[in-house]
Amino acid sequence: MVEVDKYMNNKAVALLSGGLDSTLAIKLMLDQGVEVHALNFLTVFCNCTSKGCRHQATKVAEEFGVPIKVMNITKEYMEVVKNPKYPRGRNMNPCIDCRIFTFKKAKEFMKEIGASFIITGEVTGQRPMSQRKQAIMTIEKESGLEGLIVRPLSAKFFEPTLPEKSGIIDRDKLLDIDGRRRARQIALAKDFGINDYPCPAGGCLLTDKCFSERLKDLLKYNARYDISDLHLLKIGRQFRISDKVKLFVGRDEKENETLLSFSKNGDYIFDILDIPSAIGLARSSEAGPSQKDIELIASILARYSDGNGEKLTISYKIFPQEEWNNVSSVSSSQNILESLRI
Repeated sequence: MVEVDKYMNNKAVALLSGGLDSTLAIKLMLDQGVEVHALNFLTVFCNCTSKGCRHQATKVAEEFGVPIKVMNITKEYMEVVKNPKYPRGRNMNPCIDCRIFTFKKAKEFMKEIGASFIITGEVTGQRPMSQRKQAIMTIEKESGLEGLIVRPLSAKFFEPTLPEKSGIIDRDKLLDIDGRRRARQIALAKDFGINDYPCPAGGCLLTDKCFSERLKDLLKYNARYDISDLHLLKIGRQFRISDKVKLFVGRDEKENETLLSFSKNGDYIFDILDIPSAIGLARSSEAGPSQKDIELIASILARYSDGNGEKLTISYKIFPQEEWNNVSSVSSSQNILESLRI
C-alpha cells in the first residue's frame, strides 16, 4: 500500500468521445473528487453527430467544468489503419489497434500533465471487437497501462486498479454494467440530469462497408493521398474512371458546394451550365484526365442532370482557372455507372 500511495494522485485523464458512456464515467469520477482532465481524439472517420465529436465532447467538458484537450490524430492514425497488428472487424476497422494507439496517446498526455491514471467509459461486451474482456486486457497490457485504467461503468468485472487500491477511488461506488443494451446508462443519465447525448453509441466510418471500399480504393491507387482525399471519401457518388483518375459527383446542392470547397490545384471541375445538374470533381494522382476520361466523365454528369437522355454540352475547367472548356455527350448507361461506382 505504501508503494502504491507513493506514486498515485487523484488527477486523471478521461477519454471523452462526447457519447453517453464516457460522459457518465466522468460524472462518476467527479462525484468521487477526482481531478479530471478530458482528452478527445478526432479523426476524419468520426461519425458521431451532425456537428461532430469535438463539438459534443467540448460541450460535455464545459458543462462539467473540466479542462479538455482536443487532439486530431488522423495523420498518425492512418498508419494504424493501413497496418494493424490485430485482426480488423468486418470492414477497415482496426478496433483493437485503435484502442492501443489512443491509450498510448492518453498515457503521453497523462505524463505531460502529471496525472496518474486513465478513465474510460468502456463497458464489457458492448463492442464485439475491442470491448470483450480478453481484448480489453490485451489493449491495457499493450498500451503499458496495466492497473491504471479505471472503467467506472464496468469496474466490478475487473481486478481493482491502483487508484482503487490506494484509496483514491471507492470501489463500492463503481458499477457492473455489461452488454450492448444501454437501459442502465440511460437511467443513470436521467438520475444525473444528463439529457443531451446525441451519440450514445458513437460512430466510426471504418465500420461502414461502403466507406471502407472507398478507402481501400484510395490506398490502392493513390499512395500520396492527403487529408482532403480522406474527407472526400464521405461525399457524393464516387467512380473509378482509370488507375489515375477518380470522379466525385454531388447528390444535391450542399454536396456540390462541399466538393467545390475541397478543390485543389489541378482538379478538374465539371458542370452543365445551362440546366440543373450535379457538380463533378475529378482528381488525378498524376497528370490530369485524358480526353477519353473527360468524355466518360461528361457522360456521367449528363446522367445526373435534368437533361438526362438528351445530347448535352458539359463544361469543365482546371481549378483554379476560370476558363471553361466544352464537350458534348449523352448520358452513360446504368451498366457503365455500376461498373465504375465505388
